[in-house]
Amino acid sequence: MMLGQTVATGAGAPPATPKKPVAQEYHEVSVSDDYQWLENWDDPEVRGWNQAQNQSSRTYLDRVAFRTALKQRLSDYYGKLSPSYYGLKARNGRLFAIKFQPPKEQPMLVVLSSPDETGSEKVLIDPNAAGKVLSIDWYVPSWDGRLIATAMSEKGSEDATLHIYDVETGKPLSDRVPRVNYPTGGGSAAWDADNSGLFYTRYPQNDERPAEDRNFYQQVWYHKLGTPASQDRYVIGKDFPRIAEIDLDGGHDGRYIVASVANGDGGEYAHYLRGGDGRWIQLTRFEDKAVSASLGRDGAVYLVSHQGAPKGRVLRLSPSAPELSKAETVVPEAEHSIERGFYTHPVVATRDRLYVLRLAGGPSQVDVYDLKGRRLGELPLPAVSSVQDLEEWGEGILVSLQSYIEPPAWHRFGEDGRLTRTALFTQAPIDFEDAEVSREMATSKDGTKVPVNIIRRKGAKLDGSNPVLLTAYGGYGISLKPRFLGIRGRLWLDQGGVYAVANIRGGGEFGEAWHKAGNLTRKQNVFDDFASCARHLIDRKYTSPDKLVIEGGSNGGLLMGAQVTQNPSLYRAVVSHVGIYDMLRVELDPNGAFNVTEFGTVKDSAQFKALYDYSPYHRVIDGTAYPAVLFLHGEHDGRVNPAQSRKMAARLQAASGSGRPVLLRTSASSGHGMGTALSDRIEEEADVWVFVLDQLGLKFDAGPDARL
Repeated sequence: MMLGQTVATGAGAPPATPKKPVAQEYHEVSVSDDYQWLENWDDPEVRGWNQAQNQSSRTYLDRVAFRTALKQRLSDYYGKLSPSYYGLKARNGRLFAIKFQPPKEQPMLVVLSSPDETGSEKVLIDPNAAGKVLSIDWYVPSWDGRLIATAMSEKGSEDATLHIYDVETGKPLSDRVPRVNYPTGGGSAAWDADNSGLFYTRYPQNDERPAEDRNFYQQVWYHKLGTPASQDRYVIGKDFPRIAEIDLDGGHDGRYIVASVANGDGGEYAHYLRGGDGRWIQLTRFEDKAVSASLGRDGAVYLVSHQGAPKGRVLRLSPSAPELSKAETVVPEAEHSIERGFYTHPVVATRDRLYVLRLAGGPSQVDVYDLKGRRLGELPLPAVSSVQDLEEWGEGILVSLQSYIEPPAWHRFGEDGRLTRTALFTQAPIDFEDAEVSREMATSKDGTKVPVNIIRRKGAKLDGSNPVLLTAYGGYGISLKPRFLGIRGRLWLDQGGVYAVANIRGGGEFGEAWHKAGNLTRKQNVFDDFASCARHLIDRKYTSPDKLVIEGGSNGGLLMGAQVTQNPSLYRAVVSHVGIYDMLRVELDPNGAFNVTEFGTVKDSAQFKALYDYSPYHRVIDGTAYPAVLFLHGEHDGRVNPAQSRKMAARLQAASGSGRPVLLRTSASSGHGMGTALSDRIEEEADVWVFVLDQLGLKFDAGPDARL
């Protein structure tokens, strides 16, 4: 009998889901949908169905004997984990940061006098005081460092209100600005030069637009401190696309402000500049292929352009003559691509240096230039590591550095040419001294070479017997850079597992051409790349199909759905978080409309054909022996409609002929993942590992580090 089958059937399988067929025609193709009724969350029958699914999943997961011990292992780890710091912003000799300090549920906002003196730290905003439901989406300090503007939302909804705090007293001002952030287009703000108010992103309010447009048409507005939000004034954006996403950058002093405007999620950007005279002018258009913009200490605008340079080149624009035709190339295209940035900027221009963040197929590289574009060298980064962020500090720069087996730490890079670790580093109660990292190249269906990062215990035998967990993303030009595996990696290695991360097309690991090769009608390349990486691990005897588990989330959840339906015999179990599966109806949701520039639309016949050909929900075939699948979603997800997971779970449960479980786990206290409380994350992680280990027939081993 197949592993997990007894547990699945004996633990109360989910009830059969009623079929209520609805047909729709697309370009003379009639498509029937048996479970479209599950999209209506306001229907009591849907909520009852979802509750029954949760109860069934809980019965399966809770009866596994080692779940309590596994959850305790996770809790112990987070209880002993030292603080981590991210999102650093320097202002007037002060350093602001988001600090995550387990076992607190949510990260806090703190201020320090130096990255070397954690004793100077002061907590400014602690969402934990409101329980575990409130979280910080983003923040921006005033230029004098006296005030903090922060966007906060509840239950991972990312539907945020802007609050202003006094840094000295830690007390909030009376200012409240609603609707500054939402999952569709995010949000941002930038203070004006005299710190008397700030520009911010704003979504339609009240009756400004019909209900179906409330999470579209993002614009820039201005708020004067001490005045009600109802008196805020419109700035720019009425002529922006319906699916505009705006990032505001005020440079180092607010004299100039750059508004970067994305045309949805497909990688098209336009840029606008507010000059010293207060007037806004357009710098670039979508067709100009300028993918990021930032302001330097010299007041110049630094653009990363893909025009004739798919790996990126750096242009400099003078604010006194801000015409793209007059921009000079200061850093030409190079071997490694410049990382595509939006809310984080890959080019940092200090008083006398340019730091350019690049990707070498996944790992990071930071090149250093003078302001004339002469290359001075590169940061001495460890092999297969990543830089998550750069922030100017004093006469140098702060660098956030980590790898798969080294936890995050901020380093200072100065004139001595060395990286020196600051006091802002994470100490984990585990280590990976017994582990090694290697990068191998798999060959995809069309011959493309695809990197696979492999983390395993030293001396692990290549005899096909190792459990392997493979993950990837493959979309939006987002790159999977090396990140510390933490308790996930340690726990998996302690079970004899091998962890693998694939840098497949659709990401930006090798530049914009790598991204474009995996979007719109070329999305099938993404799925072929991943399957080829899986076969590479099997052919190299790391594992075998009955030992291979795959995991992904969001766009990576779409990847999981495609693997289930296209390569069902290749995997033993699949874990899919907040995924997209019905590619014909996803664009009907607010954030789905933003994804049209990445995935395509059913309104276009060629794009419809591509979408329909790979849409996981429509590629399920009755009676197929599908792998075990765990779907996870949060009720408050504004990026991917939870109905996507409901429908896919129902379809697979009805179709699978393998006898392996298809489980749906829905959380009532989370969304797409952002802002999820620590205790909820631990519960979810425990469920994931219980599912994986049970399906592989493994018993939980807490590992030697459990005694630390």
